Amino acid sequence: MQNLKKFHLLAAFVLFVFILGCSGPPKVLDRAIPGPQVVMNPQVIPLGVAKLMGADFIFDGSGFTSGDTVFISLIGQPDVNVAVALAKVAQDGTFRAEMGQTTPAKIAKSIGILRANVITNEKMESVIVLTQPTIPAGTYTIRASSLMTSMTAETTAEVAGPSILNRIVDSIGEMLGSIEDKR
Repeated sequence: MQNLKKFHLLAAFVLFVFILGCSGPPKVLDRAIPGPQVVMNPQVIPLGVAKLMGADFIFDGSGFTSGDTVFISLIGQPDVNVAVALAKVAQDGTFRAEMGQTTPAKIAKSIGILRANVITNEKMESVIVLTQPTIPAGTYTIRASSLMTSMTAETTAEVAGPSILNRIVDSIGEMLGSIEDKR
């Protein structure tokens, strides 16, 4: 009987964690809108170090000039204006930019969003060093700006503080030496 209670408790916990991890449906471009537009998926940027560094964010846009380059920024709070991606506009006026696992994307995430430093340890592995608070949680603007014209498009993104699970994973990262928290 006691094992059955433990099983039910464990099952409830797993279901709870699963539900917390689910997000809404992905945003899509509205082809009925003739002007510039941008969407971001997923729409939540987590502030857990390991979760953020492992996440891939996709920015899709349309309505821009063919051959142009679009600069994607995260803007909000008094002192947050972070360059997060860059994309070339296709012949049909659309673009897709990623903030994923490339070196520039990791720099944008670590330095711009986490406000951390990145060092290399003796094993030549990158270590995220937190020396100041991350950007605050809250609602931010994602702005896609043309580099050749004055066209811009905006959408919103939510920056979420680290969950309990994120904090546990980050603690494991500290124990393994991939994260240093010197705040």
